[in-house]
Amino acid sequence: MSGGGVYVVLPIFIAEIADNGVRGALSSMAMMYVSMGVVIGFALASYLSYYLMPCIIVALPAIFMLSVIGLRETPQYLLKHGRDGEAERSYYFYKNLTPPAPNDKEAAHHDAAKMEFDTFRLQVLSGGVTQSITWRDFFNVPTIKIFGLIFVLIICNQLSGSFAIFNYTSHIFAELGNKLDPNTCTIVVGAAQLFGILCAVILVDRLGRRVLLLTSMAGMGLGELAIALLKICCSPEFLEENGWLPLVVMCFIAVIASVGVISLIFIIIIELLPAKIRSLGTSLSMATFSAFIFVSLKIYPTMIYDEGLPATMFMSSGMCLFGFIVLGLYLPETKNRLMTH
Repeated sequence: MSGGGVYVVLPIFIAEIADNGVRGALSSMAMMYVSMGVVIGFALASYLSYYLMPCIIVALPAIFMLSVIGLRETPQYLLKHGRDGEAERSYYFYKNLTPPAPNDKEAAHHDAAKMEFDTFRLQVLSGGVTQSITWRDFFNVPTIKIFGLIFVLIICNQLSGSFAIFNYTSHIFAELGNKLDPNTCTIVVGAAQLFGILCAVILVDRLGRRVLLLTSMAGMGLGELAIALLKICCSPEFLEENGWLPLVVMCFIAVIASVGVISLIFIIIIELLPAKIRSLGTSLSMATFSAFIFVSLKIYPTMIYDEGLPATMFMSSGMCLFGFIVLGLYLPETKNRLMTH
């Protein structure tokens, strides 16, 4: 429950305090740290006892709480609740601006920082954030289209295997005759995933969200198709002689999935949603996202163990193709979109 709350609040918080030029990078960085935690977890689990692990990990939430307890609320939230004075101080804090001198009202009126905040305030309030949310805010054509895109984004993110497939890395290696240590391979794939997200952090505000997402979806589909074809077309002798090949393909999938499908889903959802319903819309989207994580973790074991690895990979590759077509046709570029509307 607490983890689910973090996945709702954290992307909104980052998006609201970040400048447009670095919003994508900072939001992708959140997923980079998630992947770092996964890699560290893989590594520690290989060398530490089951009972020692929680004793080490429990320190991290405590450090996190102490680190963020003094942070201010976001300016958008404070303006929404009519706390303009606190919103102005919060805006100066997060934008690293020097507030105008309080004793010189005339100078303060013409201060550049003050004028910047006043412009920001008008933009936020013009988005209708102070008005009550009604069902009409959700049931209109533009918003329904947005939620339709978000739904496609979520089902393609999960049913393409971007989450579930990495839970069965060891099984996939065993199916493809890889003789390397399963724990070592899992750590290598986790490191590849981390590298992919680092690439997303560097590229997302340069190339935009749309290009990276579509490239990621196409590459992931091709990688999963390659795994299916390796299992179907290659003899056990060939796979045994070329045990490195499955590891290379899995690392490719980890990198290319992390460049867009894994790293950009939260920031795209937040940038698509109108400011007035962003918090509630993000909560609904994350609840749907969590539900599909549950669905994918139920589907994939059944598919892999009952239908076989090739059928599972063909299904995942097909979802990537579906997402590539639908999102390629209808998903707009959200880079540099104002968070006040």
